[in-house]
Amino acid sequence: MALKKFNFNVNYTENHSRVGVIETSRGNINTPAFMPVGTQATVKGAFIDDIIETGSEIILSNTYHLMIRPGVDRISIVGGLHEFMNCKLPILTDSGGFQVMSLSKLNKIDRDKGAIFQSHIDGKKYVLSPEESIRIQKLLNSDVVMVMDECPKKTNDYEKIKKSMELSMEWAQRSKNAFGSNPHKALFGIVQGGLFDDLRNSSLEALTDIDFDGYAIGGLAVGDTQDEMFKVLDNLKHHMPADKPRYLMGVGTPSDILGAVKRGVDMFDCVLPTRSGRTGLAFTWNGRVQIRNSKNQSDNSPLDTKISKFNLNKYSKNYLNHLFNTNEMLASMILTLNNINFYQELMFEIRKNIKNGTFEEFHNKYINLI
Repeated sequence: MALKKFNFNVNYTENHSRVGVIETSRGNINTPAFMPVGTQATVKGAFIDDIIETGSEIILSNTYHLMIRPGVDRISIVGGLHEFMNCKLPILTDSGGFQVMSLSKLNKIDRDKGAIFQSHIDGKKYVLSPEESIRIQKLLNSDVVMVMDECPKKTNDYEKIKKSMELSMEWAQRSKNAFGSNPHKALFGIVQGGLFDDLRNSSLEALTDIDFDGYAIGGLAVGDTQDEMFKVLDNLKHHMPADKPRYLMGVGTPSDILGAVKRGVDMFDCVLPTRSGRTGLAFTWNGRVQIRNSKNQSDNSPLDTKISKFNLNKYSKNYLNHLFNTNEMLASMILTLNNINFYQELMFEIRKNIKNGTFEEFHNKYINLI
């Protein structure tokens, strides 16, 4: 059977909000889409079959973490990341640039060599160039590959952000050259430029001149406020290519997603639903539930009566509170699954309302509730 080419079509719009389909050789992805994060070849606390059952159609994994542990050779020798983790879904891999900034014990950026850094695990020295990042992602057999970029910490220093953005654009071209041509895989460019609209526009112009299969928006959710993020998106929504998927990296809360969809974003990822599940925070259609709170010790109602998958309603808040207070691993597994399922229900409702022309009403109802 011939592999399907990577393709994207927008089928419905409501103002700037879009519903579309990304076609890949491993299956279609309905957008707007949320990607559960499987950083180290696993979505923490959940079986991959359960992740699929929630309606997830693509997951994210990470070049930085996998190159350090277990090493790309162990993964490539079995055929790639899908075989290694028994995942039939499409997989997007981040290039590792953000993790170099946020996790490494010591890092140095060299224009030619790339990122020179020490592992946050054992201090071992690594050099991650744009070419090496692409090589690793190819060996992982990722369906969507990300260019190598520099992701600076939030700053109001215009010249520092400008210099970083220009370096990222050089690395984007080098990433494209290293990726070559493969109609069955996708390479996404990453728009940088901090909170400065002119730098964001310059970055996007440089990326569209190179020509990518999709365009990500990076450098947000790193200390900026939601209003600052939405301001960046309000500017970019007028300039992003209409025929390519738009991916807001590392975002976010349900209200972040609602606001970004309103501004034309198609794809999201975030560790929030899984990390929150491990720390006792549940997302529901009635708002957030801090399950560790003592008031839940006398609450025998389920987390969310609207969610029926996996029989999650049979677990009371009282019982879940007990599990967390006794450090039972089942507690984080239940809340993780609840949260990922909620996020996928949210994406389904977003798509449905855009198709029906009622997304603005849906947005206004839930933007401050969930």
